[in-house]
Amino acid sequence: MYQQLIKDFIQHERLPSTYLEDATQCFLPLVRDIEAQLQSNRQGPLLIGINGAQGTGKSTLANLLSSLLTGSGRRVANLSIDDFYYSKAKRQELADEIHPLLRSRGVPGTHDVDLALHLLKQLAEAGPEQQVTLPGFDKSLDDCRRLDACQQIRGPVDIIIFEGWFVGAKAQGQDELTHPSNELEINEDSDGRWRAYVNQKLAGSYQPLFEQIHMLLMLQAPGFEQVLEWRSLQEEKLRAHAAKDASGIMDRKAIERFIQHFERLTRHCLRTLPDSADRVFRLDAEHRIHLS
Repeated sequence: MYQQLIKDFIQHERLPSTYLEDATQCFLPLVRDIEAQLQSNRQGPLLIGINGAQGTGKSTLANLLSSLLTGSGRRVANLSIDDFYYSKAKRQELADEIHPLLRSRGVPGTHDVDLALHLLKQLAEAGPEQQVTLPGFDKSLDDCRRLDACQQIRGPVDIIIFEGWFVGAKAQGQDELTHPSNELEINEDSDGRWRAYVNQKLAGSYQPLFEQIHMLLMLQAPGFEQVLEWRSLQEEKLRAHAAKDASGIMDRKAIERFIQHFERLTRHCLRTLPDSADRVFRLDAEHRIHLS
């Protein structure tokens, strides 16, 4: 059953044929482990976190796991940390009150963590007659989706998949914040206020959120240098499916600046998370998984 589901998924997502081998060798054993945990008389949904730099395939893996587990009769809520971005207006307020760089979505401090915690509680408590609305964010417009355009899921939920580029990350030490990591920090955060604020937020409200994760997976990029190419491919796909008024879509130069917002924490995750994640899938430049 799983093999056919994977083949159907690859066709639907227009993935390369090599994905079949990686999925069979790496992700099928993972699905079986997830099923084993679900059968161990646990209480409440199993929360699976997926960490990976931009373009590593987090949403693809989340969708594959959701497809396979749904195919075996499980009810799955598929979430991204991106779903909890503050609105454009709220981020403008943060930019005016705290630091101009907070206008850009992405880093800790630009998400509604209280909403995320509330949603996890809703999903854990949802019964057969309850519908839970899953929030969403429209990247092509750089703003939150209207509630009436968001997905709903009926309880009870067996599995919650929660993916994001810094999911599971711990804050950096204060000594690590001293030196700027790129031109963005040199030119636009010379006093370090922005990175200190981001680190403070990560050390605070995000940790109770990440502590709820039962199984943390990591898609480990070969290095930060690969992120620009992968992120550019994502933007091309977004452009192909976006509406005509998609003001949030970026060109190459804008992407180069945008990913500098993520460089510090991405490098931090690449260094530290392999030691704490439950599963690490090491990727090469062609998105293939290294098997060791």
